[in-house]
Amino acid sequence: MTARAIPHIRRIHASAIRFHLVGPPDTVSNIRPVVYDDDLPNQRADLTHPYSLREFKGDTREYQWKMQRQQLDAYNHTFWSNSNSRFEAAKNALLESLPDSCTEEDREFALSEFYRRWIVQETARQQEYDAEWRKQNWSSLLLAIRLSYEKSMARISRLFSSS
Repeated sequence: MTARAIPHIRRIHASAIRFHLVGPPDTVSNIRPVVYDDDLPNQRADLTHPYSLREFKGDTREYQWKMQRQQLDAYNHTFWSNSNSRFEAAKNALLESLPDSCTEEDREFALSEFYRRWIVQETARQQEYDAEWRKQNWSSLLLAIRLSYEKSMARISRLFSSS
């Protein structure tokens, strides 16, 4: 390889190191929060955007993708926080309703029956969540893939146009 070819290769392959920070699990949802590398300069506590994407000129798909990603994370966190809170409240109510004279075997049987009923009761809600999560996730993935492809094509185009 000649010395002249190296800069061209570097333009295609050189990029900043990308990383995501993952925190400890939330105490209620058990979801580990992610801080994405492209969100680090302007971390936001809220997940709503103060502007509409229509207010910006040019290509706003990258902002749209970042917002979709944040909304999906928020949707996931909200669902599991709600589900786990309801589960713990129902389980604690069951345990408090057991008489003090209840044996360990009776307690385990009551919990086993509670878990079975909980799964049956939550099946439809879980299926709705799964369907919505998949829909949002595929939408976000397809937009990310499209953006990545277009950025790659633009880099390749710049490489050949500068030669």
